[in-house]
Amino acid sequence: MTGPAEPMTRGYAWLVFALSFGLLLSDYMSRQVLNAVFPLLKAEWALSDTALGSLSGVVALMVGLLTFPLSLLADRWGRVRCLVLSAVVWSLATLGCAVSASYGEMFLGRFLVGVGEAAYGSVGIAVVLSVFPVAMRATLSGAFIAGGAFGSVLGVSIGGVIAQHLGWRWTFGVMGLFGLALAAVYGVVVTERRLSRARAGAGAEAEPAAEPGTGVSVRKLLPRLFSSVSVLCAYVGSGLQMFLAMALLAWMPSYLDRYYGMPPDKAGLAAGVFALITGIGMVGGGMVCDRLGRRNPHLKWSVAVICSTGSVVLLAGGFQLPPGAAQLVLIGAGTLLCNATAGPAAAMVMSLTPAAVAATALATLTLANSLLGLAPGPAVTGMLADRMGLDAALRVIPLVSVVAGLAFALGGRHYAKGLVPVPAGAAPLTKTELPT
Repeated sequence: MTGPAEPMTRGYAWLVFALSFGLLLSDYMSRQVLNAVFPLLKAEWALSDTALGSLSGVVALMVGLLTFPLSLLADRWGRVRCLVLSAVVWSLATLGCAVSASYGEMFLGRFLVGVGEAAYGSVGIAVVLSVFPVAMRATLSGAFIAGGAFGSVLGVSIGGVIAQHLGWRWTFGVMGLFGLALAAVYGVVVTERRLSRARAGAGAEAEPAAEPGTGVSVRKLLPRLFSSVSVLCAYVGSGLQMFLAMALLAWMPSYLDRYYGMPPDKAGLAAGVFALITGIGMVGGGMVCDRLGRRNPHLKWSVAVICSTGSVVLLAGGFQLPPGAAQLVLIGAGTLLCNATAGPAAAMVMSLTPAAVAATALATLTLANSLLGLAPGPAVTGMLADRMGLDAALRVIPLVSVVAGLAFALGGRHYAKGLVPVPAGAAPLTKTELPT
């Protein structure tokens, strides 16, 4: 009886991954579609680059401020309900952006998009990791987080084409309707009961249920999320690399428009290629981390250091060159590495914090990514662009990767001290199940 049930359980786990990944695509399509219409909004409402950057940064700011409390609630009250509600909120807010008549109304719509998206990244990845074996953590983390880059590809590319032919309002309308449709499917297919069966069939790490009145208090929870030098370094390194990645995603359409003379549809498609390269790097970074981590868990920190160093060298060098093929090749190589640390960082956090608070631990990582990267990345780049030009701003921002690389190097030195011990009575980990 057990044999026939396992393939169905594995299949359901991959279905959960596919639907969760689809919602993440919708999340970032709704978030990044704005970048495709930057030139149109700038012309129609006479906005500065600082104002444009704020429309992008406010989403990440709200994600950063709300991800921790909302993820903590999701750990206690049900992750699936939280995911569906989040998708409905950000989709309706995106539809609101479609009917905005001024900068202020657009800012409010983007604010609400951030409120809806706040807990999705951390809770969604916690759901996915809960139904797969521990040895697949970095690969799945990298692949899931890469959904942000792939969603950015679709948002920027499709948004640019729609804006060119139908106007910028339709770009937001299409993204909002897509999100609502996916939320409806997710709510029907994914349930807590089915997730429990999938965990049992996949041999995934068990998670203690949170009974009313017996949940872990915030006072006891916080030390576990910040209990080692390594986990702090993982937060900082990941956040700073995200600063660079999100600045590039936000401003590449405008850069191609201003310095290569591309119209919005072609600039969006070209920028989408760079976002796609970023996503490929995320998946690749997670796969390399898992493979090397099975032999030596410390090597994942080395992978992160190499990616940080490579991104600053390639991107700073690329933006020093004049517009042309050589510049685009170097920028492409740099974008491949700039967020390849995402999967390794998520795996680091998972191995350094208790499984019972997985969503909250990943929410803390999302908080770091948002406050250090997603929110300030586009906004700071916009402020620099107003003062020194967009090309000069993009030559400066890769320097944040120097600090990120140092953080990952320091975290690797203290990694062994921060690992979460195996609970008494639990089966010992095999070589291939060592934390990755």
